[in-house]
Amino acid sequence: MKRMTEMIGTLVLCAVMLFSFTAFANGSGDVNSNYAEDAYKAKIMKNIGHGKKVYFAGPMFNQAEKDYNLKITKVLEDYGYQVFLPQRDGIEAARLEGKTEEELIRMIFELDAGQVKKADIIFMNIDGRAPDEGACVELGIAYGIGKRCYGFKTDAHSVEMGLDMNPMISGCMIKIFKNFDGDKMIEELKQYLSVNKL
Repeated sequence: MKRMTEMIGTLVLCAVMLFSFTAFANGSGDVNSNYAEDAYKAKIMKNIGHGKKVYFAGPMFNQAEKDYNLKITKVLEDYGYQVFLPQRDGIEAARLEGKTEEELIRMIFELDAGQVKKADIIFMNIDGRAPDEGACVELGIAYGIGKRCYGFKTDAHSVEMGLDMNPMISGCMIKIFKNFDGDKMIEELKQYLSVNKL
């Protein structure tokens, strides 16, 4: 009888734990979670148009990427934004010569993470089957401290479940500019900036 009571107690405990995990996964485990998220988003949206420092996050590993980054940066700067573009404004190659790998990592991370924290806005290139890993970290830092996050996508890579990007990335964004024609995407960005603030 004692053994049977222990088994029933264990089953009840397992059922309670399963219910708790299910409720948490469905978002009902924390009554304040939706309220906190809504308040967080409202605070970010309230700051639209305040502060014009932009951190440009994205890949810069070939000439085509660098050229397109510069085109987007020029548009933002033409509309009065101050852009930190790591390929242009980051640590100069001459300062990196003779450094150990550990020194390079520390220097680049501290500079870029510091610039993200100083920025008001992060503007991220989301192109690729998986967006640039460094840009994803920069987005996470920015979103986590309440920066306004925007992105753009000009390719047709899919990530999962028929979505054209990972929800953990798109969920951070106030707006994502999308057009598979890079030149048209730039025109859409110009049109948006002519009547809206980031």
